[in-house]
Amino acid sequence: MRIVLLMDPGISVPPPQYGGHERLVYMFAEEYTKLGHEVTLLAGPGSFCSGKTLTFGTNDLKRSKFQKQKELVYIWNLFIKKAGEFDLIHNFGRLLYLLPILNHKVNKIMTYGRPVSTKGIRLITTLPNKNLTFTACSDYCVSTGNVVGKWKTVYNAIDFSQYQLREKVDQDAPLMFLGRMDKIKGLHTAIEVAKATGNVLWIGGNIPDTSDNYAYYKEKIEPQFDEKQIIYLGALNDEQKNEYLGQAKALLFPIEWDEPFGMVMVEAMACGTPVIGFSRGSVPEVIDEFKTGIRVATKQQMIEAIEKIYTIDRTQCRETARHRFDVAVIAAEYLALVR
Repeated sequence: MRIVLLMDPGISVPPPQYGGHERLVYMFAEEYTKLGHEVTLLAGPGSFCSGKTLTFGTNDLKRSKFQKQKELVYIWNLFIKKAGEFDLIHNFGRLLYLLPILNHKVNKIMTYGRPVSTKGIRLITTLPNKNLTFTACSDYCVSTGNVVGKWKTVYNAIDFSQYQLREKVDQDAPLMFLGRMDKIKGLHTAIEVAKATGNVLWIGGNIPDTSDNYAYYKEKIEPQFDEKQIIYLGALNDEQKNEYLGQAKALLFPIEWDEPFGMVMVEAMACGTPVIGFSRGSVPEVIDEFKTGIRVATKQQMIEAIEKIYTIDRTQCRETARHRFDVAVIAAEYLALVR
């Protein structure tokens, strides 16, 4: 097949550090190419893949509405001229990119990784359209947009070959928190759990840049870093994530919002590290109870789950997650939608 993978500019594909969707797009570009498909990547400046790459726009997450309109016109012109040259257009960017080819015979997959605006879905589907499938990264995420049209759940993926299994860790191995240090990610709860159980907590992630979350970080989080029990590791690259996640006995995921997927949970599982997560959003779908982690409802239950984590076999943890979330598995699910 001749496949287009489309991602908004703002962060290059693959991302230099954080960028969940950009990382996904790159993995699928590589996997589709590996399977023998002819891949064209459309993404921001500096992007690349093993197939063909066309860059557009500018890498600035705060770019102007005028700049975004220019990007839209570029994609529209490209698709109007060349849509007939492709068999599948897999869009991880703006739904509006597909507007001029909604009723074109080319297969179109529109993928969401966050809660969906039903207004846009309703508007688009009132127009003549064909061969258009909407996907989202969890049943929970599908439920936010599934008001009309054809919808499928296709989970997010990671490349398990890039993560090393750590079969055993010591009982005094640290706990781990990995993610943005925004209030909704619940780092304050992870710190409280570590202190209540006498465990070391490793923290990896970016310092927030929004005013409210930065104030939360400065007032509630940073003063607790002591480099002995509560240790901030900085923003971690892929190699560092592999190293630290593998040495942890559990990843804490005490979210205070309905997480659409939570890629870090699967990254931990790929290292054999089980996850203890608050059971909301996609967490009940991602964690296989007592195989890849433990789902809890409260901080006290998270504290109690620390002792139960040793009943989970780390090799089985990785294998269970690999059969569900490896990039080869998920790429095959996407391709099956259009075969």
